Amino acid sequence: MRLLRLLLPRSRASESPSIRGSTSTRAGSTGISAEEVDGVWLVAGLGNPGREYEGNRHNVGFLVADLLAARIGAKFGRHRRSVAHVAEGRMGVGVDAPALVIAKPMTYMNLSGGAVAGLSQFYKIAPAQIIAVYDELDLPFGQLRCKIGGGEGGHNGARSLSAALSTKDYLRVRFGIGRPPGRQDPADYVLSNFTAVERKELDFLVDRAADIVESLIIHGLEWTQNAYHAA
Repeated sequence: MRLLRLLLPRSRASESPSIRGSTSTRAGSTGISAEEVDGVWLVAGLGNPGREYEGNRHNVGFLVADLLAARIGAKFGRHRRSVAHVAEGRMGVGVDAPALVIAKPMTYMNLSGGAVAGLSQFYKIAPAQIIAVYDELDLPFGQLRCKIGGGEGGHNGARSLSAALSTKDYLRVRFGIGRPPGRQDPADYVLSNFTAVERKELDFLVDRAADIVESLIIHGLEWTQNAYHAA
């Protein structure tokens, strides 16, 4: 189901103004006005920086963040006040389109929370308008789930985020990667690459996870759960 593709047609970068009216941003030099603050969303894709981690299961949050940035025609840049790469833009055309700050923490997974909390303070974004996207061992590969609050399921990035924000009440999009086969250590498993079979489905699943993020912003949690959890 691609409802958002109808609601939010993908326009060229020149037709999709960012938060400050340009798709090419200097991260951290924000032009968000006081009136816009309540309408800004922070989407944090969790992962590890560095080429050696790019294809790892633990980095699906980065993949979703990259796709969301591409959809709004925004480019990532280093943020001057947080250890993160940030892309800013609008989900659609016009001043009424939701403003997005898409972040990839560069602190490594276990310390993701500090970077995200710093961005939430810088942009004055409340936890209720933060969406974290990360891999989930307790969901089978290909299953996508969204929720607000609850436990972290042993995920160190989510645990760091909850601690840094001093609350669990932020939205999460959990990307199922399944449990490791046999007796493989879960720590080694999440830092391994997807199998050839999994890679055949990966692009579709990343695309669907990005759709879920957009749906959470446009339709809210209950609608999105009903639409995507049943699929």
